[in-house]
Amino acid sequence: MSFLRSAQFNLAIALVSLSLLAIGCSVSAGNDPYFGRTAPPQNHTLHYVTGSEVESLDPQVGTGQPDTRIYMALFEGLVEYGPKTTLPIPGVAEKWDLNKDSSEFVFHLRHDARWSNGDPITADDFVYSFRRGFSPAQASRAAYLGYYIKYAEAYNEGAVFVRDPKPNAQGEYTYVLEKDVKPEATGIEAATERAPEGEDASLDTPFHHFMHAPSRLVLPGDEKDRAEEINKDPKLKAAVAGKEFVPVKAEDIGVEPIDPYTLRVTLTQPAPFFIKLMAHQFFRVVPKKAIEQYKDTWTQPGHIICSGPFVLKEWKPYNRVVVERNPYYWDKTEYWKQSPTGEKIEQIIYYPLQDNSTIMNLYKSGEIDAFLNHTVPKAWLDVIIPKRDYMDAPENAIDYYDFNCKKPPMTDARVRKAFNLAVDKEAYAKWRKIVKPASTFVPAGIFPSYPTPQAELFNPQKSRQLLAEAGYADAHGNYDPKKFPVNDVELTYNPDGSNGEIAEWVQAQWKQNLQLTIPLKALEFRTFLTARPKGEFKGIARDGWVGDYMDPFTYLGLFASGAGDNGTQWTDPKFDKMLDDANRIPDPQERYNALAKAEAYLLDQQPFLLLSIPKVNWMKKPYVKDMFPNPGTLHAWKFVYIETDQSRWDQGTPDMTGEELGLADWQKEQTASAR
Repeated sequence: MSFLRSAQFNLAIALVSLSLLAIGCSVSAGNDPYFGRTAPPQNHTLHYVTGSEVESLDPQVGTGQPDTRIYMALFEGLVEYGPKTTLPIPGVAEKWDLNKDSSEFVFHLRHDARWSNGDPITADDFVYSFRRGFSPAQASRAAYLGYYIKYAEAYNEGAVFVRDPKPNAQGEYTYVLEKDVKPEATGIEAATERAPEGEDASLDTPFHHFMHAPSRLVLPGDEKDRAEEINKDPKLKAAVAGKEFVPVKAEDIGVEPIDPYTLRVTLTQPAPFFIKLMAHQFFRVVPKKAIEQYKDTWTQPGHIICSGPFVLKEWKPYNRVVVERNPYYWDKTEYWKQSPTGEKIEQIIYYPLQDNSTIMNLYKSGEIDAFLNHTVPKAWLDVIIPKRDYMDAPENAIDYYDFNCKKPPMTDARVRKAFNLAVDKEAYAKWRKIVKPASTFVPAGIFPSYPTPQAELFNPQKSRQLLAEAGYADAHGNYDPKKFPVNDVELTYNPDGSNGEIAEWVQAQWKQNLQLTIPLKALEFRTFLTARPKGEFKGIARDGWVGDYMDPFTYLGLFASGAGDNGTQWTDPKFDKMLDDANRIPDPQERYNALAKAEAYLLDQQPFLLLSIPKVNWMKKPYVKDMFPNPGTLHAWKFVYIETDQSRWDQGTPDMTGEELGLADWQKEQTASAR
């Protein structure tokens, strides 16, 4: 039994490290078209390195890519990421209908979708999962992704409705409406309270009437915050006088089980991108039975109940996660898919590893079959890129640093712009070799027809001038680095992969161009993931974003008020309105134009330091089939199989064109019309 495939995982790493010292860690693989050993595994097991230790196996907790890839094995949503493009393909929902302005979706669930214990998956399971995810007690950092669902944000933030203290003769309460105090308020509700044009009237229900009634006024649940908001607005104060405040409940959010296999989701406004977002792990169905029975230990082997193509067999933290196929999974055609030689995957072993050189040598020796993105070390690229098992494709991602806009000195936009302009992105891209310099937050070239705004990459003279204007100047008005409060700033990062090396490179840029030595601070990944979104860092923190779906809003929405992964802490009502207005535009190109204007405004505020637009940088053995270098490096594991017939091996990056696996013709047309 090989090192990694035994229980002695830590011993394996130690032995590999010692062997590297002994042999000098030669990267060269001679004239071999592949890098290292290419013997398919004999036990139908895929060995994959995920990166850092997962934060949680609860899909409404973890937000990192290592977690996401494992969630895609264990849990399924209404839709799934397509293996080639990451555009949505049918999941538990076999089809769906949407109204003419993309503000309401009706999902039709498969009757053969089952949990790993054999129980059917129903619309009630999704309602439970959505309500749990938005629950304030769950404190999900990804909850903001679903704020377009009506009243979801209000429930998640513990807000209240305002109503008369006594019901009328019919036992109904009268609520204060948003339009009563905010004339500019808009929503999906029309003059009618019934099903909008284009919907099946037979699906109309009392809850549907409630969803399409004028929106209720929502106020903060915290008494002090509520009083402050009321007292500063005379019209609001008059409207709530003599009224009572009642908490927004889980039952109020716009998710309705029409019947056991029909689910309706109602949004606050049109959101053309929403169906692309539904594949995100936050929206994947989770097991009420296991959660209520086992509480905080429901994700442990023996307790967990799964909805995806695999089930959890073993989880040894900082060692490995083992999943094996789910016998109750609905997709018997694709999941049970076999190569012509019959090598379907029976299980996947995920290994948490962070050292890139170790990962590369384990891959070379054949101990692992594939590994995570951004792994091939820079010094190895000249040898690795020509190999047939190196994946070469564009990525839906951005690398950047957060400025903490709530703590001085980064509260000043001039300081933020100065630090950004003091880093030479062109030089950084040449140093990194497989990235492009980033001057905008939405990656240029990923979304066809999106009019990318123009922004300045590098200007050290201007950066020093900006700092002088911000007050860090001598008596003559010239920039004086001694005046800058270096003790109030540090660059915080997680030391995975090349992050430390990159931090040192950026630190050297500030030293060279601003004459400032900014301290570096490393935090373990799980601690870092918790601290950064809360702004628990001084000055600057490493960040990066892989698009959750193929639309510019997956980037711009990070900075909308209430976004959970916004480490910058920067928000702006003007920016919020620009985004909302853009998403109300039915014409796709006009919507893109409006989003680009919002991005231009965001760039002017500079809440981040832009670094680069990456390309995928990972490898897989040629016998690993239907595992594609898609823009998000998110793998639909049910399609992956092991090919033992060498004549059928991949001879380079797999073909990314042609029909998306698992995507029916009707759904492709629907996706295209929603763009």
